[in-house]
Amino acid sequence: MALEAKRLRAIIGGSAGNLVEWYDWYAYTSLSLYFAASFFPKGDATAQLLGTSAVFAIGFFMRPIGAYIMGRYADSHGRKAGLAVSVGLMCAGSLMIAFVPDYASIGLAAPIILLLARMIQGLSVGGEYGASATYLSEMATRQHRGFWSSFQYVTLIGGQLTSLAVTLILQALLTKAEMESFGWRIAFLLGAALAFGVYLLRRGVAEAGSVGAPPKDRPGPGAGALGG
Repeated sequence: MALEAKRLRAIIGGSAGNLVEWYDWYAYTSLSLYFAASFFPKGDATAQLLGTSAVFAIGFFMRPIGAYIMGRYADSHGRKAGLAVSVGLMCAGSLMIAFVPDYASIGLAAPIILLLARMIQGLSVGGEYGASATYLSEMATRQHRGFWSSFQYVTLIGGQLTSLAVTLILQALLTKAEMESFGWRIAFLLGAALAFGVYLLRRGVAEAGSVGAPPKDRPGPGAGALGG
């Protein structure tokens, strides 16, 4: 019973971070209409949206870099450490976006800080995807490995739906002016709080290979077909 509870905690910790990562990732797209004017010169609304879209696109370029860096880190320091770092980076990026002053206050530094925050989040998402998939498969039992590993994609969609739900709630409670002034920051603060909670959870989960059979004793995905 204790073994299964330990394994379940590990599965929850491994997959919950994925939900938080993708919540923060999608929050940017769903709220960009409200904060675009905060980070770019006033005037052309289309130019402001193009600016936020360009920053969003750069985050995608950071994802494969994050996957490589965090993959190497998780191999050398352990899956648990890699997962903690990835969600910690997402927390830091969300806090930066939530608290960065607007363009009217600090000028060009505002979009630069936004860009740095999205680059950090891109590294985080890229690193999270591979590390969580590996961790979930290594922590699951042989009979349920496919089922538990599927939670990686389930939580990805869960993050998207959670982001949408938070946006709809904020839109229902706040006026358009309030959303543009401070409402969008609430969503990123919530994301940072959730990421910090998952960070604490992951610090207490078991390392991959410490529950049940170690990874080297477990057949790979194609072992059955190869006669292993």
